[in-house]
Amino acid sequence: MNILIVEDEPALSKSIVTYLKQEGYTCAVAATAADALAKTEVFDYDCILLDIMLPDGNGLDLLRTLKRDKRMDGIIVVSAKDALDDKITGLQLGADDYLAKPFYLPELSARVASVIRRRKFEGSNELELNEINIDTASRMVRVHQNVVDLTKKEFDLLIYFIVNKNRVLSKTAIAEHLSGPDADLFENFDFIYAHIKNLKKKLAAAGADDYLKSVYGMGYKFEVL
Repeated sequence: MNILIVEDEPALSKSIVTYLKQEGYTCAVAATAADALAKTEVFDYDCILLDIMLPDGNGLDLLRTLKRDKRMDGIIVVSAKDALDDKITGLQLGADDYLAKPFYLPELSARVASVIRRRKFEGSNELELNEINIDTASRMVRVHQNVVDLTKKEFDLLIYFIVNKNRVLSKTAIAEHLSGPDADLFENFDFIYAHIKNLKKKLAAAGADDYLKSVYGMGYKFEVL
């Protein structure tokens, strides 16, 4: 899952990134509203952690812009402990949650997981698709009750395909999902081919149908009839 951290305090931003990466998230950072807006224009995030006080403006203005553009990213607003008006305004504008500074990193991680779970999995940790069962909390995948041992990248890829089932996903979109802002550093998509090949092989070995299809000249589709 990809997280955008909009925070201008370098030490806090670094600590959030370090913690969330340990929790299995891919993180991008923006220190200004302008940088955050530029990143959201070219990339979809599962959750945006949005600080209110930014060097070049108010985070609430960025929230208004994202909602005006009908963005589907989950958003957690962060502000000072006593800023009740900011909390109310943020929630009224469509933020998914609010977190007051200072906060504990485990609480932040729990809030992020909750927002993603509500938005993508209708509030449940369990994701089922025919014979495939996924527990997103424990990152456990079963096919016909057979446990499938996936790497982190393979697990993230499977979730991405299932959430976007029956949609053609371009190689660029898949690369960005797996590697975040660093995707453009790769000269080709060989790493995608390797992850998809391994994922298909492991699912087939566990008894899953062949859902993952290559769409010539376009990308891949997790096809469910």
